Amino acid sequence: MAGEQMIPSGASSPVQKQMEQALGTIGVTTAHKQILALILIGCLFDAFEQNTIGLIAPMLKAQWGLTGADIGFLNTITFASAAAGRLLSGILGDRYGRRVMLTINLLLFTLGSALCALAPSFGVLCIARAIVGFGVGGEISTAVTMLAEFCSPKFRGTAAGLVNVGAGGFGNFLAPAFGLVVFTLFAGDDAWRWLFGVLAIPAFLVVFFRRYVPETPRFLASQGKIDEANKVLSILASGSLRPKELRIKAYLSKPEDGSDQPAKSSWRELFQAPYLGRTIPVAIAILMSYGAQLSVLTLMPMIFMSMGHTLSGSLLFSMIIQSGSVLGAITASMFGYYFPRKRVLSIGSVCACAAALAIVCLGNSLYLVLFFGALFQFFVLLLNTSIWIYAPELYPTRIRGFGVALILASGSAAGSVVPTLAGFLFDNLGMLGVFGLAASMYAVFAFCIQLGPETYGRSMEDLTQPAESETPTVDFTKIAREQA
Repeated sequence: MAGEQMIPSGASSPVQKQMEQALGTIGVTTAHKQILALILIGCLFDAFEQNTIGLIAPMLKAQWGLTGADIGFLNTITFASAAAGRLLSGILGDRYGRRVMLTINLLLFTLGSALCALAPSFGVLCIARAIVGFGVGGEISTAVTMLAEFCSPKFRGTAAGLVNVGAGGFGNFLAPAFGLVVFTLFAGDDAWRWLFGVLAIPAFLVVFFRRYVPETPRFLASQGKIDEANKVLSILASGSLRPKELRIKAYLSKPEDGSDQPAKSSWRELFQAPYLGRTIPVAIAILMSYGAQLSVLTLMPMIFMSMGHTLSGSLLFSMIIQSGSVLGAITASMFGYYFPRKRVLSIGSVCACAAALAIVCLGNSLYLVLFFGALFQFFVLLLNTSIWIYAPELYPTRIRGFGVALILASGSAAGSVVPTLAGFLFDNLGMLGVFGLAASMYAVFAFCIQLGPETYGRSMEDLTQPAESETPTVDFTKIAREQA
């Protein structure tokens, strides 16, 4: 296999094999759908929050006399803080649990939004944006990890991909419309404050509902909490997060010899073989993809205006192009169920590169720019969502939180650096510079992704093993009878 030898990523213990079988037997229930819905609501508003600075920029310039550099600095703070939030949430999530960090990050997001709404000055707004970014970054990486760990091997790709359907797909597409509704209802100089205030309210409600989301059974089992893991598996099988009469089934059995001890997690393990050989190329790949995407999103209105269109027309054309991202995220979620990860990522990156080059060559026609722009965004979100599916499968449970966070943090870091480079190229070379840069970045993406292992259909604890264990079927009824 390219990039690394296929060696175990975690011990293939009886409990872990039973976990794979149990999740496969349970399949997808209403409880899974309830968890997914609660997590997606938060991710949708996270995406709205990340788009707010672009929406309120004209108001802040007029009211506070801010420059374009000041507005850009607010975005830099948000994305840099998101990267830090993801890293810290990953480390703490591997130690204290996914559910704890999901709640903490959402509370930070809510607090930051409220502070943004009340900010009396630019300095306070910068601090508030740092808090928002920290919460948003940690929540999304935790959400991806959680959904991958709640679901069966077959469905985990689709579940993790749906996070980006809510965030990168519908979230980015609907953000301008959301802002327009708020500005219409709360017109005036303080309309931007109302936008932040409205974003804080639904986030608080989601905190209340997320009390019903349990810890993931994989994390509990990795900590030796077999009884608690069996309870969560039984809740999933019941089809309700609050079953009236829960009958706990012993899906997992405790080893009599005590061989399954709590897994010790250390972030340093991520920088050792074989994980380093997976992390570096995938992190570079997502840096390329996020950097190209955010550069195009930031500069598209300016590109259309340089073609002679009005501001309102440029925003409309940008939304048309952004429609491709919704379809791309949805397609990636479906592909996550049927196709190997590296095949989707390889073909998608080549197509994204080709779409960028097509815009460069055919940029004189508005209709062709709209068509290939939407096609470009389709493949961009196909790739970003597929990376979100791929990342949790690269690491065993004991370091999965930090591994996913590190990879996604690379994308956040790109958001604070690459758009500046793209802006410089646009000033000097126009559309050729922006989409030429994007095409070259996706060429690098296509190369890097070949260096990682294939994870589709493999165990999340040991890539040498199939997801559905070939060991004899576990008799859950017999285990329950013995423990009774």
